[in-house]
Amino acid sequence: MADRDRDANGKARNARPRDGLGRPMAHGAPGVERQPEGIVRTPSQTLAEAQDLLDRGRPFHAHEVLEDAWKAANEPDRQLWRGMAQLAVGLTHAARGNRAGAISLLRRGAGNIEPYRDSDPYGIDIAGLVGWANRVADGGGEDATPPKLT
Repeated sequence: MADRDRDANGKARNARPRDGLGRPMAHGAPGVERQPEGIVRTPSQTLAEAQDLLDRGRPFHAHEVLEDAWKAANEPDRQLWRGMAQLAVGLTHAARGNRAGAISLLRRGAGNIEPYRDSDPYGIDIAGLVGWANRVADGGGEDATPPKLT
């Protein structure tokens, strides 16, 4: 069995380049630079960076930024950031043409952020995001164009 690719800390990490939607490419292919992992950002920094990535058609990379917030969050915000990351993964699946995966992740993400609807934490438009995710998942004629997070 071949040795696995590992990062500087010895953690297993696929070293193959990735395309703009996070799909692995052949070794040596020109890929898109990955988002650094494990970065602690403020909520406003997280949202601004994720929105910029979504606006540039990079939902996989936005997911990585939101996933950092999820992993760093304490309760009660943990499910909020988890749900936001799931919405970005849902967009990634939609962009890759995986409708079933998109529906599943958009519904899961919407369900995880729904409990925050009354507070709109960090200026996040929870009601708008939940409504958008459910319309896209229901196939209500809306495409999977990323919405504004705030």
